[in-house]
Amino acid sequence: MTIITDEYMRQMQEKTKEYCVCIFRTTAKRAQTGANRLVTEHNRRNFALRAQGPVAILCQIADGSGVSSVLIFDASPEDVKKLLDEDPAVKEGIFTYELHAGLGFPGDTLPK
Repeated sequence: MTIITDEYMRQMQEKTKEYCVCIFRTTAKRAQTGANRLVTEHNRRNFALRAQGPVAILCQIADGSGVSSVLIFDASPEDVKKLLDEDPAVKEGIFTYELHAGLGFPGDTLPK
């Protein structure tokens, strides 16, 4: 295992940047007629936000827990709230979300 020194940890902590973590949860309205169309538009919107840059990481959750996805935004929680409140599936109550201010390391990525 790689040895991590105190000095290395201090250097890394100086490089942290603020991000916003969003946790989407599915509601009972997901089963309603017409919900699939809104979910498709929700997904399209998330891919567009990813392509444009505010979404750094988009991770769908498939464990049956009721959490549908976790997104990491390169934006403030206030700005993310404004974006998400315009989401068609959020407006219709198919998804709820919670936002958390977080710290991460610029350049972190998911492995291929």
